Amino acid sequence: MQNNPIVDYLTINEDALFHIKELLAARKELCEGIRISMRSRGCSGMSYVIEYALGEKNISKFDDMIIKDGIKIFIDPKVSMFLIGSEMVYKTDELTSGFDFINPNEKGRCGCGESFKL
Repeated sequence: MQNNPIVDYLTINEDALFHIKELLAARKELCEGIRISMRSRGCSGMSYVIEYALGEKNISKFDDMIIKDGIKIFIDPKVSMFLIGSEMVYKTDELTSGFDFINPNEKGRCGCGESFKL
């Protein structure tokens, strides 16, 4: 595997890291870790995408990488500047649970919470 640049501009809180570890441990197919990107979607325009990092299938040598407790988190270089100063968290409420980002660069979120604008 290529040597991706190691960065620290995105914080992964302990609860999110715990759930990432659970997902990776439960996965039957081998993967490198997880990968974060964004895509156009929803009312506000952008949404976060979290997927398994599958080697050369979706990791490039230009992806930034965070290593926390031995877990590799790859970040699409096209979105790295939008994640500076952000924190990845795991939220749980009465009806849903999942990963989210506390991002000071967001200008707003849609009412359903599916997308945001920068």
